[in-house]
Amino acid sequence: MLNPYRKSTQGRFLGTLFLISLVFCLSFAQIERIIAQTPDASQLVQQGIERYKAGDFRGAIAPWQTALNFYKQSNNHNNEAIVSENLARAYQQLGDSEEALSYWEKIANYYRNSGQAQQYGRMLTEQAQTYSNLGQSGKAIALLCGVSDAQSKSDTKPQGESNCLPGSALQIARQQKDKLGEVAALGSLGEAYRLRGKYDAAIKYLEQADKITEPAYKSKILNSLGNAYFNKAQREKIRADSAKQLKIPKSDEFQKNAIAYYTKAWNSFQSSLGFARQQDDKVTQMQVLLNLIQLDYRRQDEQNLTSASLKTTRENSQSEIHIQEALNLIDKLPNSRNKIYAAIDLANLPESSKDASLSLILCSSKTSLKRRLSDSQVNSLLLNAVKTSQTLQDSRSESFAFGSLGHYHECRKEYKQALDFTQKALWSADQKLQARDSTYLWEWQTGRILKAQKKESEALPSYERAYTLLEKIRSDILLAERDLQFDFQDIIKPLYLELAQLRLEEASLEALNIETRKIQLKNALETIDSLRLAELQNFFGNDCILTITSEKNVDELLGSNTAVFSSIFLENNIAILLSLPSGESQLEWIKESRENVIEEIQKFRQGLKEGVKNPIPYDRTHAQKLYDWFILPFKDNLDKEQIKTLVFVQDGILRTVPMAALYDKEQKKFLVEDYDLANTPSLKLTAPKALNRQEERALILGLTKQVEVDGNIYLELPNVRSEIDTLKERFPKNKPLINEEFNREKLNQELNKTVYPIVHIATHAQFGTIPEDTFIVTGNNNKLTINELETSLRQVNGGSRAVELLALTACQTALGDERAALGLAGVAVQAGVRSALATLWSVSDESTLKLITEFYGGLKSGMSKAKALSTAQRKLIQAKKIEDINDQYDNPAFWAPFIMIGNWL
Repeated sequence: MLNPYRKSTQGRFLGTLFLISLVFCLSFAQIERIIAQTPDASQLVQQGIERYKAGDFRGAIAPWQTALNFYKQSNNHNNEAIVSENLARAYQQLGDSEEALSYWEKIANYYRNSGQAQQYGRMLTEQAQTYSNLGQSGKAIALLCGVSDAQSKSDTKPQGESNCLPGSALQIARQQKDKLGEVAALGSLGEAYRLRGKYDAAIKYLEQADKITEPAYKSKILNSLGNAYFNKAQREKIRADSAKQLKIPKSDEFQKNAIAYYTKAWNSFQSSLGFARQQDDKVTQMQVLLNLIQLDYRRQDEQNLTSASLKTTRENSQSEIHIQEALNLIDKLPNSRNKIYAAIDLANLPESSKDASLSLILCSSKTSLKRRLSDSQVNSLLLNAVKTSQTLQDSRSESFAFGSLGHYHECRKEYKQALDFTQKALWSADQKLQARDSTYLWEWQTGRILKAQKKESEALPSYERAYTLLEKIRSDILLAERDLQFDFQDIIKPLYLELAQLRLEEASLEALNIETRKIQLKNALETIDSLRLAELQNFFGNDCILTITSEKNVDELLGSNTAVFSSIFLENNIAILLSLPSGESQLEWIKESRENVIEEIQKFRQGLKEGVKNPIPYDRTHAQKLYDWFILPFKDNLDKEQIKTLVFVQDGILRTVPMAALYDKEQKKFLVEDYDLANTPSLKLTAPKALNRQEERALILGLTKQVEVDGNIYLELPNVRSEIDTLKERFPKNKPLINEEFNREKLNQELNKTVYPIVHIATHAQFGTIPEDTFIVTGNNNKLTINELETSLRQVNGGSRAVELLALTACQTALGDERAALGLAGVAVQAGVRSALATLWSVSDESTLKLITEFYGGLKSGMSKAKALSTAQRKLIQAKKIEDINDQYDNPAFWAPFIMIGNWL
């Protein structure tokens, strides 16, 4: 991530418009015939062509529009279509994709109705590219291959030649033996899958396109292929880091894969640059150079990349050469949005590779980031970007140019100039509604500038407007650009946290009246809960979770004896907010430093995990400290309202904390001995509803033998058979799928055939940094990812057919890996079930059997899910007093990791 605005610009700038040169050249050839037929209109057409070639895209539109009206009046439909194509391209160049799309659709209909199949197929590709630019890659894939939007979300492999549906762009090109159309469709399809985060599919399509010898497209195909390799390398690096934390043998393999894909990206970009130079294609040259610069930063930052072709020191790297070449090239580009965004990207380059992954948004408050270019170079680039955008009358790019200037001065602490340019960016963003998705950036920037001047009361309204705007478009941003997963922490999360902090700080003012304090606490809670939703959506990479969102206030969700704890990790401290059923709220700030709290949490959790292997008398020191920080300040209010159930909405590393094991040294009790406990990833995703006890049918999935998945050995779980027998006894209406029968096909068959309110899975489960590494182990050395499990379980989701409870035993998450913990926190939401019972780490399957037996016994007797779990945990705490339970099981290592997620009733 080279700058905080790249995500908003690169879809328009780096998106490969494969078909422009092809169809435009054909249009010019046809235009020769137009000139002879209609001299007046032909002059207008030629005038537009000359302006277009000169980079005056807006200037080309007026004469073409006049010519188009002439052809409409004379019913010259063929010429009307040709001029419409060029108008669509002009609007595309200006970044007005919606206007371009309206033309492409009309042109496609004309060619289809007139039987011009080849042209119709090409227009489908043009439409698809426009949809990709709009962030609607699912629609693009449907036009190019006929694949449904749902299929494009789940497919990891490209469709074969015969699998693209008749009438799709790719099938038409192949039927017509249109090689140019085929390579354009393949390239566009690869790009659409890349934007969707399906990098393997993207690479295969782009590699197919690369095999077709079409020099005009070679540089564009290779550039897009380089982007796909680069994205894949980033994904593999994340997997390597996650596997290392989970101590999985494949960590080294993922790391090698990352190196290999970085190298492939480098080679593809270099080849693309060579072809672009041969063809004197300056626009593509700039695209590739910017990609190479981004890769240069990543390579310099990765100390493990030791390939001889990848230099890691600044003195020997190609970085300076690429930057200088881009600076020399920029003035030679035609005036266009591409040129503007290239200037912005170059101006925002950080000085060193170690800063490349940091957001420049934070430069004025948290870091000492410096830019790669001199102040005079940065200022010149951005001022020229403003001038070019004004020449083009392009309010969207003008907004980004002004905003970047404001950000430049913000980083220099020149707040008057920063605020002036940021206000101009806001004004430009409102013009023609073309840059509304950037407005939240400039409102946020305004808030930061005012906050930096200690004008918190003036900053708060700007933050609130930014938040409101981002809430409206957040889903579109997250779904449109899947690789935003890598940058979420820098681009979106800080806005929510900064606004929450402002609201909490205002609520903490002693002079504030009670009603205003209530409002600010309520607003802060709403902000953080929206962040929880955004984090889950970002992690899982789809919008399924939105289907069960609740818009009720927290007090409407709570029963008379239930309270909610919301933890908020801010920049320098931690806030805990208690919501009570009476509507009252209590805010407390953890007085310890954030770093000390995190260290204490890690020691607490590590001590518990070690107790599984060596159940010596448990040291309660860390559990006492955490209790004193997180629970004790609220004890009076909890007692006053006779609270019996605590629901935790945790942040960051707190998601990995088994709150049940916090210890009250005064009462000499664990937290779970006083309260029934549950967790939920977000209050907006919670709709408390009691278990439907009319249908107590259970689907039981289990693994009793040792298996190997991804090079990791998962040991035999000898007590799973007894666990399954217990489930069968508790739920006579059951269907077991054990070992070899435990597979995706059998699971789907059963779910299609029968309604199962309870799905119990007795096997190993892993929660990694990305959904691909979050899975359950199935029979025959296979696995079922969380997304695949969601696809299966959603078949029965909704209304009376909803899965009420998903139970997962023997889970594993990485210590301190907040994204892995996020996956665990959101498992119920992602799987499309009301509640999930899971563990924070793998425990003895014998103790699991005891706890699960007690849990389902409580559930059958009419207890809520939270109460049934807490009651089972209390029984293990009393292990030394109960003859039929191993007395070691009173150690919280055996009972604390079990948590109830989602609906607690």
